[in-house]
Amino acid sequence: MTDTAADPPVDDAESRRAGRSGRRADRSLRGGRTDTYRHPPPVRIGHWLNAVAVVVLIMSGLNILLAHPHLYWGVRSTFADPWVSIPPLPNWLLIPQGRNLAEARNYHFLFAWIFVANGLVYLAYSVLTGRLGRRIWPTATELKGLGASMAEHARFHFPTDDHARAYNVIQKLAYAAMILIILPMMLITGLSMSPGFNAVGGVLLEIMGGRQSARTLHFISAGLIVGFIVIHVGLVIWTGPLNNMRSMITGWFVIQPPGSTAGPKLRRRVDEGDGS
Repeated sequence: MTDTAADPPVDDAESRRAGRSGRRADRSLRGGRTDTYRHPPPVRIGHWLNAVAVVVLIMSGLNILLAHPHLYWGVRSTFADPWVSIPPLPNWLLIPQGRNLAEARNYHFLFAWIFVANGLVYLAYSVLTGRLGRRIWPTATELKGLGASMAEHARFHFPTDDHARAYNVIQKLAYAAMILIILPMMLITGLSMSPGFNAVGGVLLEIMGGRQSARTLHFISAGLIVGFIVIHVGLVIWTGPLNNMRSMITGWFVIQPPGSTAGPKLRRRVDEGDGS
């Protein structure tokens, strides 16, 4: 997920500040490549904590769901005409292995709070440092280029040159929706199903439309998170798994020479001034 060719280059404020300080300035590599510092430690640590927590949450959540693999809307489960029914799942998809509702709940609640605490720390860091607005929030100019960016993504054309310094508009919208809509929905629906929380703030359950509606919305939120992860991992592999993994482990990301792309090359006519 890097900026598309249709988007104008975006200066990375973090890189500019690092260059002025001299501590994390860009480093020149062979072949016209550049090593740039992309992810500070709080982002990398938060990313990997989230990765572990989400995997445990999904697998333990599936185990909980299989205790009654049917979803409804409203207040009660009628055991008839469910909105959707979940087919049997292999044990390797479950935490713990095999059907164990009590232990699955223990895993789920523990890692849910790890996930929430980690998310709040990341959100506070992003707001206080300006990273949320600088790296995640799309500008009006970027939103105007949404159509062109979607066309480039549809062709699996992802520049890996200087455009890769900043997230493209589709990336920004996806991350913003995940941070500001989907993850809060996951938290709110989860809390609204908790009997202990209902005793203190039962209004959430009414807002959700009943326990079964909250359960269904919780499942939908989980499905959207899984979809996001699948696309995210797929694009990490497509655009260079070693470089992307290195950036999330060490913070350093390699920028390729101008015009470099991941995926199919766009064909341009020489007589149009491309020079290729």
